[in-house]
Amino acid sequence: MKKENEKKDNNFRSGVVVLVARPNVGKSTLLNRILGQKIAITTSLKQTTRKNIKGIYTDLDSQIILVDTPGVHKPINELGKYLSEQSKIAVEDADLILFLTDATEKCGIGDNWIYENYLKNIKTPVLLVLNKVDLIKDLNERELNLFSYKKMFNSSVDSIKISAKTGRNVDDLIKKIKNYLPLGEKFYEDDVICDSNMREIAAEIIREKIILNTKDEVPHSVAVIVENYKEQERLDKISAKIIVNNESQKGILIGKNGLMLKNIGQAARLELEKMLEKKVYLELFVKVRKNWLKDKNAIKDFGYN
Repeated sequence: MKKENEKKDNNFRSGVVVLVARPNVGKSTLLNRILGQKIAITTSLKQTTRKNIKGIYTDLDSQIILVDTPGVHKPINELGKYLSEQSKIAVEDADLILFLTDATEKCGIGDNWIYENYLKNIKTPVLLVLNKVDLIKDLNERELNLFSYKKMFNSSVDSIKISAKTGRNVDDLIKKIKNYLPLGEKFYEDDVICDSNMREIAAEIIREKIILNTKDEVPHSVAVIVENYKEQERLDKISAKIIVNNESQKGILIGKNGLMLKNIGQAARLELEKMLEKKVYLELFVKVRKNWLKDKNAIKDFGYN
């Protein structure tokens, strides 16, 4: 994926910035907003992000490598353990941690768990980002909520109020991030904004459409594997396998007369065509692998390793 840019100056700064938050606070929305285009799937469902997604923002004087981590929570199965480990690995390699919080809520159990298990004993600087300020009109309540998050940190912590959805103060956030980055060379060429390949992106887009078209337990129990990706000048051919936990979930995904699977495939195909700017032939299959969420071997087989 590409993005045009001009040459840097002699005071160029570059570094790794990791986004950490409990589920559904808006990390992926913020990543997409900063980059100016979608590279991470976003839904209202918790635990939408399952892998560390790396976005690269480059301008005249900086390159910010943004790592969107899975929403942090206490793991309850093998997949949850993998998601938690992904976030820990990213935090250890960061130059700055963006701790995203929800402006509409006071600091809760999930936020405290993140602080105790990820942020309490690290030397990496933390920037507290109060997101979703567009959803709270009472300024006094907003400040009280912000204070509840700040209380977790023994020393003062830098903070900023933003709305990833509307873009409010996101430019100011980028300026703040730059202040924390060390002087250094670029890690990526100017036109690169994502280090994922199209197989990975296609799998994530398909999973997003599954989440948006199904309800309840099905999205949590789905994995998507792109088995074949044939790139051509005018048409890309993609074959993907959707893995579910049991037969009932398979029935829900396929739907009556195959209608649900057709709708999922059509939505994914249209988004891929828009992204690739050419036609896409997308073929989907649904397979059952019982209790894969608790199976370490299955977790690895499906790319979570």
